[in-house]
Amino acid sequence: MTVRHDDLRVTWYGYATARIESADGTVVYTDPGRYGVLTGEWTPPGGGNPKDAAHPRATDHRPMDADLVVVTHDHHYDSEGIERVAADDATVVVFEGVDAGAIDRDVKPVEDLPFEVVRVGDADHVAVDGVGDVWSVPAYNDPDGSHANRDGSVPHPEGSGVGYRFTVGADDTSVFWPGDSDALDAFAELDVSLFLANISGDVCMSGPEAAALAERMDPDLVVPIHYNTLEFLEADSAAFASDVAKRAVPVALDETTA
Repeated sequence: MTVRHDDLRVTWYGYATARIESADGTVVYTDPGRYGVLTGEWTPPGGGNPKDAAHPRATDHRPMDADLVVVTHDHHYDSEGIERVAADDATVVVFEGVDAGAIDRDVKPVEDLPFEVVRVGDADHVAVDGVGDVWSVPAYNDPDGSHANRDGSVPHPEGSGVGYRFTVGADDTSVFWPGDSDALDAFAELDVSLFLANISGDVCMSGPEAAALAERMDPDLVVPIHYNTLEFLEADSAAFASDVAKRAVPVALDETTA
């Protein structure tokens, strides 16, 4: 299924991979790849029929149509996934802390990607032709928050990643993808039309936390992603959608692509 919002079509492929296409043909991907979501190899955690999973069915997806790709942090960096979705003239915006040498997977160094690569810190603005403003914002787990360990360590310490707010389409519709982060107070201050909510909990905001953030942010639409791809990312998307709807915020699920 594809969700429509303003002049945008939004498709979730699994994990952190979302595709946003505007009516003028501009295409943006968030954190493409990993865990077989773009190669057709993903299967539901614990087995079962993919048709019954609250998750998109895996597809062998190599469109090479993206004008813009954004990468939030190391865990979501997949050079093969980027090469599957990016057009030859794509701009790939990557957080400056992403280091292929520190990733325990076989990935290409960021500087070897065959595209225009722009590195960003946690508060940068990048102008991308056809897209508009791409704004990086700090994204992390609070050491005093609900996802911290007893010793204060967290899966995503401050400075390890970012979220992105970008505009796309003839109406300059604003989209926000927080990456892996707590539901930070600063997010609620953003002017956002489409909120791609991370609801997996465990290592980042949970469904209830994301729903409370959506109420404060007051976007025009919420579409959750980054859940049920792996066992530790399992979440009740139906309960999340009900919670958001009760807060008078529009919400849509995209859990099948075929």
